[in-house]
Amino acid sequence: MEKKEFIAILDFGSQYTQLIARRIREENVYCEIFNNNISAEKLKTMGPKGIILSGGPYSIYSKGSLHCDGGIFQLGIPVLGICYGMQLMVHLLGGKVERWEDRDYGYSEATLYIKEPGEIFNGLKNKLQAWMSYGDVVDELPQGFRVLAHTDNIPVAAIADIQRGFYGLQFHPEVLYTQSGEDILKNFIFGICGSTGDWTVQSFIKNKVKEIREKVGDGKVVCGLSGGVDSSAAALLVHQAIGDKLTCIFVNNGLLRKGEAESVVETFQDNFKLNLKYVDASERFLKRLAGVVDPELKRKIIGEEFIRIFEEEADKLGKTDYLVQGTLYSDVIESSVAPTGSTVRVKSHHNVGGLPEKMSLKLIEPFAELFKDEVRKIAGELGLPKELVGRHPFPGPGLGIRIIGDITEERLEILREADAIVIEEIKKAGLYEEIWQAFAVLTSTRTVGVTGDKRTYDYVVAVRAVESKDGMTSDWVRLPYDLLQAISIRIVNEVSGVSRVVYDISSKPPSTIEWE
Repeated sequence: MEKKEFIAILDFGSQYTQLIARRIREENVYCEIFNNNISAEKLKTMGPKGIILSGGPYSIYSKGSLHCDGGIFQLGIPVLGICYGMQLMVHLLGGKVERWEDRDYGYSEATLYIKEPGEIFNGLKNKLQAWMSYGDVVDELPQGFRVLAHTDNIPVAAIADIQRGFYGLQFHPEVLYTQSGEDILKNFIFGICGSTGDWTVQSFIKNKVKEIREKVGDGKVVCGLSGGVDSSAAALLVHQAIGDKLTCIFVNNGLLRKGEAESVVETFQDNFKLNLKYVDASERFLKRLAGVVDPELKRKIIGEEFIRIFEEEADKLGKTDYLVQGTLYSDVIESSVAPTGSTVRVKSHHNVGGLPEKMSLKLIEPFAELFKDEVRKIAGELGLPKELVGRHPFPGPGLGIRIIGDITEERLEILREADAIVIEEIKKAGLYEEIWQAFAVLTSTRTVGVTGDKRTYDYVVAVRAVESKDGMTSDWVRLPYDLLQAISIRIVNEVSGVSRVVYDISSKPPSTIEWE
């Protein structure tokens, strides 16, 4: 995954910008998402093979609409504009965009008629189903452009200035509903931009090991190890680079799942023989979190406490320079501290937006440019056991953001037991590896129930199971009714304090995967 070549994606606020990146990464071509206002000069120094202008929720004529540096079109680099990106390209190059009466917002399939293939439609049928979402359309083409495709509703659905390598699509090729959308993107990144697809797991590990070794030098490093695939793979990668200069610190914050602390110590201290320091800080975290119900404040408190503990433990080791974290690209994007500022902050991740402003340790985040499935591939290459590579994601703040409202020992115990039942039953049904993430949430709602002849007034537990590729988007899993029934019966009968179980059928967007 060496960055010899890459595609630059300029973000104009589309909820699908990350999907564009995912589709390109799947072809072993590196890409990065940048703020829409990045200068042409800066892009030129970075040398991308191609530039993609994402879609967005705006009209180019709206107040506050996002634009880009027009100098991008003078760099001699191929440009692909998608939806809003196409309209902006037309506008900046002297064409005309107008409001369209028959607007399509959200899910809308249209038949795309390709009248002139060009390189962007090379090898495709002349009629495709395309996912449309638009309020404006192209009325007059800039000089040098011609129409490649249309739909029944709009006469200009795809355009090109083939000589300059500029292409525009009114539809979204990155969305699965678009037929052959993957091939359209491949035609752009390979056929038009000349990418070779040399960004591999092996090259990423090789180059990242070299980079970390040079960065650390003779310094000492600590790693915040949680036992999840992200921090585990980060620890193994850094250990490969610097060996015993790395000390892993596993902090039990009191917000872990059932049996998790014991499992992490056994795996990494006993099996991988890493320098591992176990710190039980349960009381410390729970004291700081007492009475806190706001989820953003929970995340910030947890993030700050983790850092302070890492700093304290690092001081005990002598002069320590760096802290390793398993931060992912999706964490960075959702916390809105990514290179793009167009994406609205969804939530603060404890290891990104939740970090304190002043830290004595400098960060090493080897996976800050990768999505979850890419990290899984690297973890497998580094020798992490299959059960850990395929382990469901677990948020850094742990059960703290799966308890709605106040966090107490009693409520934590309820959630641990309920969550363990959910995972046990899903594994028993043989569905664990097919699901991206499954867990229980302890709500703040109490409902009336009956146990024997006794009236109860206990908590509602929500069960969540989603399918996803990278955590940026997800859909709820249609679990079999008999499995849901088994989970419900066991939780209500075996977990004291629960009177009702519900199943969450929300997708992301508009919901997030975690409840807080």
